[in-house]
Amino acid sequence: MKTKILMVCLGNICRSPLAEGILKSKIISDTVFVDSAGTGAWHAGELPDSRLIEVAEKHQINLKNHRARQFRKQDFKDFDIIYVMDKSNYNNVIAMAETASDKEKVKLIMGESDLPIEEVPDPYYGGEDGFEAVYQMLDNACSNIANKLNNA
Repeated sequence: MKTKILMVCLGNICRSPLAEGILKSKIISDTVFVDSAGTGAWHAGELPDSRLIEVAEKHQINLKNHRARQFRKQDFKDFDIIYVMDKSNYNNVIAMAETASDKEKVKLIMGESDLPIEEVPDPYYGGEDGFEAVYQMLDNACSNIANKLNNA
């Protein structure tokens, strides 16, 4: 049975598609499925931010086929673990949960990291260096997630 992991941020054009791409690049098993979504719908159907695509490509991750989508209640049924990027995303997703089991699936992704950081900052309104910083944070967390999954 596949483990299904969903990465969630605000618009699904920066942090969550990057986390999805990073984790996919680290998984050595075909028993894991990774996807991403945003709590908001305003970017639905769009490509990731061009600055994000550049940073991802620098690290050999191709996000050009990604299209943003909004998080939906069905995701609680479809995914085993839902990693959110920050507390605002956490609160938005938890507000949609219908059961205690739904709520148990939602975790801050930086809880998997070795770094002393609780939240992944949204790089959208910042400069190019913010995207690289976010890459480094997510790479750390996704390495730990992948190690657990690859050794399960």
